[in-house]
Amino acid sequence: MEWENKPRFVTFDMNGTLIHFRINEVIRRVLGHRLPAELADEVLRTGTQYRMDECLGEYKPFHQIVANALERTMRRFGLEYREGDGQAVYEEIPTWGPYPGVSEALRRLAEEYPLVIVTNSDDVHAKRLAENLQAPFEVVITAEEMGVYKPRLRAFEYTLDKLGVAPDDIVHVSASPQYDLRSAADMGIKNTVYMDRGFEPDHPWLGYKRITDIADLPVLLGLPRP
Repeated sequence: MEWENKPRFVTFDMNGTLIHFRINEVIRRVLGHRLPAELADEVLRTGTQYRMDECLGEYKPFHQIVANALERTMRRFGLEYREGDGQAVYEEIPTWGPYPGVSEALRRLAEEYPLVIVTNSDDVHAKRLAENLQAPFEVVITAEEMGVYKPRLRAFEYTLDKLGVAPDDIVHVSASPQYDLRSAADMGIKNTVYMDRGFEPDHPWLGYKRITDIADLPVLLGLPRP
């Protein structure tokens, strides 16, 4: 990656980029027989979009994001939603760990760059999930702290203000063009990396660097291969 000045921070989306965000597995288990096999894939795809839609309005706690999106999804398909389904899903989130190789790549990067998380998680979950990554982070910025969720532009405004940097001073890494990389581009953040996990289509016009192996990230950022 080319830049005029060395980036001051490397910022990361967490869930789905670093943490294996297994929410659909948990939803399948919580719903059990109420989720017909022939509808399951479509229901889960729709639920993903409802969660994003819930993030676009005024701030609400993340447990409400999860519950509201699940309830709306079940109602759309005429399926039974039970009080407590959303909470049961929400409570499993902090038990999830990183994708393979993530902790090692982060520790390698931390030898050269301060690392920052910018996450849609709330304060409690973000703390536990960041600990699960087993890597040093200078700052963890949560949606609860910001009072807004990505992809709202305010999330990136807040991040730049909190770090005291200009858009060119950071490299932002995410597996989601939809939540992160479009908004980062709109905010003038030119140094971005798409960690392609296979759950969103490529958006090459955004100008990011695309990788499919997290081990390539330190090399992309100028560190020698171990």
